Amino acid sequence: IPLQVVTVPTAPYPDQRPGTDGLRKSVCVFQSRRNYLHNFVQSILSSIDLRDRQGSTVVVGGDGRFFNQTAIEVIVQMAAANGVGRLIIGHHGIMSTPAISCVIRKYKAIGGIVLTASHNPGGPHGDFGIKFNTANGGPAKEAVSSKIFLISRTIEEFAICPGLKVDLTTLGRQTFDLENKFKPFTVEIVDSVESYANLLRNIFDFAALKELLSGDHRIKIRLDAMHGVAGPYVRKILCEELGCPANSAINCVPMDDFGGQHPDPHPTYATDLTDSMRDGQYDFGAAFDADGDRNMILGKHGFFVTPSDSVAVIANNIFCIPYFQHTGVRGFARSMPTSAALDRVAKATKIELYETPTGWKFFGNLMDAGMLSLCGEESFGTGGDHIREKDGLWAVLAWLSILASRRQSVEDIVKDHWLKYGRNYFTRYDYEDVDIDAACEMMEDLEMMIADKSFVRQRFAVEDKIYQVEKADNFEYTDPADMSEVRDTQCCCFLFENGLRIIFSDGSRIIYRLSGTGRSGATVRIYIDSYEKELIFEDTQVMLAPLATIAVKISQLHHRTGRSGPSLIT
Repeated sequence: IPLQVVTVPTAPYPDQRPGTDGLRKSVCVFQSRRNYLHNFVQSILSSIDLRDRQGSTVVVGGDGRFFNQTAIEVIVQMAAANGVGRLIIGHHGIMSTPAISCVIRKYKAIGGIVLTASHNPGGPHGDFGIKFNTANGGPAKEAVSSKIFLISRTIEEFAICPGLKVDLTTLGRQTFDLENKFKPFTVEIVDSVESYANLLRNIFDFAALKELLSGDHRIKIRLDAMHGVAGPYVRKILCEELGCPANSAINCVPMDDFGGQHPDPHPTYATDLTDSMRDGQYDFGAAFDADGDRNMILGKHGFFVTPSDSVAVIANNIFCIPYFQHTGVRGFARSMPTSAALDRVAKATKIELYETPTGWKFFGNLMDAGMLSLCGEESFGTGGDHIREKDGLWAVLAWLSILASRRQSVEDIVKDHWLKYGRNYFTRYDYEDVDIDAACEMMEDLEMMIADKSFVRQRFAVEDKIYQVEKADNFEYTDPADMSEVRDTQCCCFLFENGLRIIFSDGSRIIYRLSGTGRSGATVRIYIDSYEKELIFEDTQVMLAPLATIAVKISQLHHRTGRSGPSLIT
């Protein structure tokens, strides 16, 4: 008997505007607000032209967090009712964000629905997120996100096939007949690890990596999946295929609450990894976030490689990766808040450098235009043009390829880099869950201050350091691929998402930005970047203390937000 499709009346919610990485809210919002998930899924599906949607293929997967399987059941029922012809879903509903991008591109899907709140906590009291990736495999552009939001503000009904039930535990194809549909609806449960692993085999020299990790002169590594989705990929690729001992990989069983931990590859949270690296028994360490797109790189004794330095080092050694030997290098890019370490490599190698707003969709547009090969963000994101998402495991294999080629330690490679290019000292201060009105008022006043012509050439003194303002603005971006312009959207919680910049005469920068990835309140971020040509082995926070003092003084942040200090320092 064909399954029935029904139309259900609903009422819109005003708060379903996708942020930098989709819609993120606490789990209780999705569970307690009637049809909250259904409304947003329908808004995504309705944003796709009906002619394109009919009979199309859509990829679905998530990081395995709490509410993941419930959401997939709803998405399957609604996709079928809205004319989608085929869904490709990861086994058990789990698929890393890089793998989703890979599978979208491999099967020429119209897009994908990604269920993740990235590095935010999981479990019933944690966060849940949903975002739409388009046919290029990357996050939806602003025009698509805006269309989804506009539909969500006026939605009156959604279509669903409530009797459709999918078995996520069995690999293979399942078909369903729906009333008034000429063709059956198909669901394919796939092993996404194999598709993604095959992509990496065509990028890296697996024979050289296997020799590095399991040969006579092998190095010892430690990989922490933080109970996120990266675990099965690490075990399959690094352990089974490249020969790492099984105990090299820890926390590799995905859990819906990530073992009660914060699945963020940051020294503050990845303590299982940082603790195990201190005694020097491991030569290389890495951690991944919940959905596997972010990474943290450590050397022996826990030597920390900043994300800004990581992408610069990869750029400087890019031809250690066979893929780039064949394709060449079209360009480098970084998000505006990321340190300028990559710029110095680009200048020395005469490769074009692009500075974009925060958000991987801007990198994807450049890649689609054939203008970009390697990019990174200070928020532990690194990737190449093989997919249209940041890719944690790709970054780890890139580093291991460099180690295999150079046969130096992580620390020596980074210090050699500083000797050649100088060092960018970089830090980020996060003030989380700040009152939105207070944050916006502070940023508005700050924008007015720096827009005044008298602000330029002002001097700020801290102890024996004097900094003179050379330039100050609200960052704007014109995409060189299509000449589209990106300015701050006039919505309080998304105003100043691009960032306010103060650039000093010595090249040092202070950047203020409101993040669009939080679930509640506002996250105010201060980024500080300072360049030293001569190599100075000084603690980053000590080096940047004068600029940090100036940043707080100019913004009056502690007074305006009621915070005495940051929630997190990177």
